[in-house]
Amino acid sequence: MHKALKIAAVITASLWLTACGKQDGGAQAQQERPPTPVGVMIVEAQSQEIQVELPGRSKSFLEAEVRPQVSGIITERGFIEGKEVTKGQSLYQIDSATYKAALISAEADLARANAALESAKAKAARYQTLVKTNAVSVQDFDEAKAAYKEALASVTVAQAAINTAKINLEYTEVKAPISGRIGKSSVTAGALVTANQANTLATIQQLDPINVDISQSSAQMLRLQTQLKAGKLLEAKNAQVTLVLEDGSIYDQPGVLKFSEVSVDETTGSVIIRAEFPNPDGILLPGMYVRSRLSTGTDPHAIMVPQKAITRNTKGEAVAMVVNAENTVEARVVKTAEVINNQWRIVDGLVAGDKLIVEGLQKIRAGAVVSPQVLSTDSAK
Repeated sequence: MHKALKIAAVITASLWLTACGKQDGGAQAQQERPPTPVGVMIVEAQSQEIQVELPGRSKSFLEAEVRPQVSGIITERGFIEGKEVTKGQSLYQIDSATYKAALISAEADLARANAALESAKAKAARYQTLVKTNAVSVQDFDEAKAAYKEALASVTVAQAAINTAKINLEYTEVKAPISGRIGKSSVTAGALVTANQANTLATIQQLDPINVDISQSSAQMLRLQTQLKAGKLLEAKNAQVTLVLEDGSIYDQPGVLKFSEVSVDETTGSVIIRAEFPNPDGILLPGMYVRSRLSTGTDPHAIMVPQKAITRNTKGEAVAMVVNAENTVEARVVKTAEVINNQWRIVDGLVAGDKLIVEGLQKIRAGAVVSPQVLSTDSAK
């Protein structure tokens, strides 16, 4: 029994020595493992134009809703739906018979008023002579003079009635108030329309040039204004805007910023910026959703890094892996701004000269010793 215990003790000691030997060998092998090769880029500060991409919708440059200004039956339509019309072109013809008759009646009233004016004028002139010799009383003369003035007023009223009748007669021809593309007609020949009705007869929209209303958050606008005021950004030299259409293609006509709204939309917290674009081919239509790219300034010392070099930690913070002077990996929390050409603009956390790891991130961790290999600019992107 005693001999068996001795044998068991010897075996246990042997196994323990063997295990220790393996651990020492593993630690030694780990220490002797060569540093992990990684691809790095040397961070540089450069001048970078800052562009933002904002949503927007196109809107007609001019828009006019066509409504009748007199009542009557439509006798004729003078345009083709969806085609271009010119200012002053006849769009609808309203039956003008009653308005012609009203004009003739007004002209007759003017003739009667003129005849009454001549009689009143002659009587007032006679009484003016007779009152000097007391042939008529002063009261009779005053009444004759008042009748003359009343006749003058009647002529003026008759002339105004003629002008009104002429205007109403002209309104029987509904003309285009602006040039542009006209939409569908809501009435046809034979329809009864009334003056200043709520329903439009048609709508004309001028599409060349065309406006685009761009939506920018008030927070972003304030941030950019603060950076400009602090001198971190230089003001943009041009106000040109580039459009990205719904299919992802770039609109070939650059636009120009016109104005920014003076109030913030309470429901969306955004400010409307209006840009104007040439639209000679009619590609842009009112209500179309687009994305606009516009320059907000220039960062004279921008630090631009590839998007693939920035990861996120469990807190959602942006993290960059940097190689220090001892070739050890450091994890730095950085602050990103916007993405420009698939690159993040870093506003805090990196400085010029840092070695940023862009390749081999999946093989390293903070504190690991690495062998950095500087990549070319094209390879780093």
